[in-house]
Amino acid sequence: MEQMRHEVREQPDVLRALLEKEYPTIRAIAQELRQRDIRHVLMVARGSSGNAATYAKYLFGTANRLPVAMAAPSLYTVYQTPPSLQNTLVVAISQSGASPDIIAVVEDARAQGAPTIAMTNAPDSPLAQAAERVIYLQAGQERAVAATKTYTAELMAVALLSVALNDDARALEQLRRVPEAVARTLEVEESIQRGAERYRYMTGCAVIGRGYNYASALEVALKLKELTYTGATPYSSADFLHGPIAVVEPGFPVLLIAPGGRVLPDLMSLMAELQQREAELLVISDDPQPLEHAQRPIRLPVTVDEWLSPIVAVVPGQLLAYHLAIAKGLDPDKPRGLRKVTQTR
Repeated sequence: MEQMRHEVREQPDVLRALLEKEYPTIRAIAQELRQRDIRHVLMVARGSSGNAATYAKYLFGTANRLPVAMAAPSLYTVYQTPPSLQNTLVVAISQSGASPDIIAVVEDARAQGAPTIAMTNAPDSPLAQAAERVIYLQAGQERAVAATKTYTAELMAVALLSVALNDDARALEQLRRVPEAVARTLEVEESIQRGAERYRYMTGCAVIGRGYNYASALEVALKLKELTYTGATPYSSADFLHGPIAVVEPGFPVLLIAPGGRVLPDLMSLMAELQQREAELLVISDDPQPLEHAQRPIRLPVTVDEWLSPIVAVVPGQLLAYHLAIAKGLDPDKPRGLRKVTQTR
């Protein structure tokens, strides 16, 4: 039961390696892209990598002012009617680089003359061979079925590409502080382990974030489903108010991922509504205001800029899923019915 935990704890070193070894390549890629008339970005990914692509949608949109769409691989593999990709950068994210539908999107993009980038932990994979340029995640072999260190490496790779496209030295320095912030965040594990027992009989919950951390809500909910078989449903706080809040009754668990930033007032407003409905609130934040309203507060010991917070805020969610699986008597290294590499067409 130790493989996943070991890989969670490797994350600071993985992020440092990615910064040190891969940024020169990313900077060269960005220099090439600045010579091309790119007006849109198409992300292609599935699973945890798809959640990293959601982070890219917000970051490329805010920092680089690029509209971002998520690819529908079925258009390529099932309907065989790929869209036109004129003036579009295609970025594929895949830990294994082995899924045929992801590869099909990149191959068609190359055929159309669109610039293509593969972010992968397998630099010799079919996806890496299909793409024009490759960003290697530098995560080393990930043996646990649930992605952890490859997920945060994907977030870091996205952030590095965004920074390089803007040639932003100040943002790069902010990014260089993230590995230490993740290392400090791992120190909350003991508290999370103690609190996990409280939720061992939980069968369903909502996981909520907004903006950059909508990706964190998606990823933490996925980890809870994969490892604890809990019906964890992710939402943005705005979407949750458009109907799903009706499921909340006294004692219903809601995990809010709420670091400080522009969306915090919105999340605080939702918390007030959830308190009126007597929900059980778990809150991940670096801000004391939301933490003081939680039955189970999880304090982030380091504050990073909001655009970088998903790399840090997801770590307590990974640890919660791990320790909740153990509290339920499950093996987090061997979730039922899952394989490390999933290939879809």
